[in-house]
Amino acid sequence: MTLSSALLFGALVVVTLIITWWASKRNKTAADHYVAGGRLSGRQNGVAIAGDFISAASFLGVTGAIALTGFNGFYLAVFVPIAFLLAMLIVAEPLRNLGRFTLADVLATRFQGAAVRSAMATSTVVISVVYLVAQLVGAALIVSLLFDIKYYVAVLIIGVLTTAYTMIGGMLATSWIQIIKTGLLICCAVAMFLLVLFRFDFNPLGPFSSALSEFGKSFVGPARSSDMASFDQLSQIVGLVLGVLGLPHVMIRFLTVPDSKQARSSAYTAIWVFFAFYLMIPILGYGAANIVGREDIAKENKGGNLAVAQLAESLGGSLLLAFVAAVAFVTILAALSGLVIATSGAIAHDLYAQVFRRGKVSEVGQHRAARIATVATCAIGVLIALAAEKQNVAFLASLGMSIAACANLPALLLTMYWRRMTASAVISGIVVGLTLSIAIILASPAIHGPDAPLGFSNPALVVAPIALIVSIVVALMTAPRGDRAKDATETFDDMRITALTGKPPVVRTPDSAQVS
Repeated sequence: MTLSSALLFGALVVVTLIITWWASKRNKTAADHYVAGGRLSGRQNGVAIAGDFISAASFLGVTGAIALTGFNGFYLAVFVPIAFLLAMLIVAEPLRNLGRFTLADVLATRFQGAAVRSAMATSTVVISVVYLVAQLVGAALIVSLLFDIKYYVAVLIIGVLTTAYTMIGGMLATSWIQIIKTGLLICCAVAMFLLVLFRFDFNPLGPFSSALSEFGKSFVGPARSSDMASFDQLSQIVGLVLGVLGLPHVMIRFLTVPDSKQARSSAYTAIWVFFAFYLMIPILGYGAANIVGREDIAKENKGGNLAVAQLAESLGGSLLLAFVAAVAFVTILAALSGLVIATSGAIAHDLYAQVFRRGKVSEVGQHRAARIATVATCAIGVLIALAAEKQNVAFLASLGMSIAACANLPALLLTMYWRRMTASAVISGIVVGLTLSIAIILASPAIHGPDAPLGFSNPALVVAPIALIVSIVVALMTAPRGDRAKDATETFDDMRITALTGKPPVVRTPDSAQVS
């Protein structure tokens, strides 16, 4: 790395530290730490939301997947805008009106039992850690390439920085870092997009034509594969579309705005950012395959996660490499911080404050617990990331989304929209979705290779319907009767009024119809 490259990289990191220091002055309460005090505008939050997705998973992982596998790699990204369209239509406003800090708060507006909150908190922790590992791997690979250090050293450094950002600046720092770096990342992608087109005489079809001549028809169109591979790919698509609606670190971002109108604006803004960014990704992916070469990409990293960095070096030398790497690094740090906040919120706010202490804990005590949970979350993520170096980060992120689609989404949607849903059904759906998803992943080729007991890795297409059916059946079997049914109906009606209008719910004494 040249001196100018090192200075550029260092300058961007210093900017993030300044933002964190500024935010620390305003990070005084649990609300500030978890949801930035609800002070972000819809446009600001929408850009921050977009930053969560066009980070390691898209900029590094999807580009690398396209460079190595061709058209099929684009499936990892093309359905994200569709997911946020669904989020805008059915989730954003009710979630903002019902939630406080976490997804479990949303369920608690209807089911006040500790078991429901514990189930959603546990699911949040598992999903967030899986997604956290994907971001850690991407950041560590960038740093190890740029500074020529060992992968495990890079993971440890990033773990320490993430812990510091999250503990000191909270959600406010995370959001503003996301906003700034999203703008930088778009500029970075545009610059590389234009440089790739320059290599092909500004013909946008040039990279595809070259790839067709070099690698064959299967590389520029949907590749024919075995039935099991096709099933796995379809399952991945289902997980990507539906999983976004259950991702804790994304859904809690709708709680960082002051009202439901701004929540809807957040989703709308994010969709436009995704639209602009993902139009450039295929050009970058095919450009990397043509300019860098598939063999060189795979040689540097089996998952293709360094394809963007290698392409940047080929197009603009060490200075462009440093800029791309620095922006990607800052991008991932912000995404990591958001994930850690979602996880620490589930641990400190849901499990510690609401379940173990039954709400009898001060703001200061809950804030302290959140910081302790931050350290524990980062430590666990680092340990798992050390063993996941060779996995494609977009694939790892897709697994996190799939678990969210199976475990969280049925519980959230049925709670918000189905009158006959019960606490027992919520718990059953989450437990079944979470358990079966993890079991399939542990028995899949992603873990065991070609000799795996199962022939597919993504659980969404199998487990999500099962979790939904289990939730419905249990709800019908445990439906309250008599006065309990009347109380449950009143609670649902109160919740729907709050979900639609933002009016505070009527305070009722929990009974067996509401408490598991």
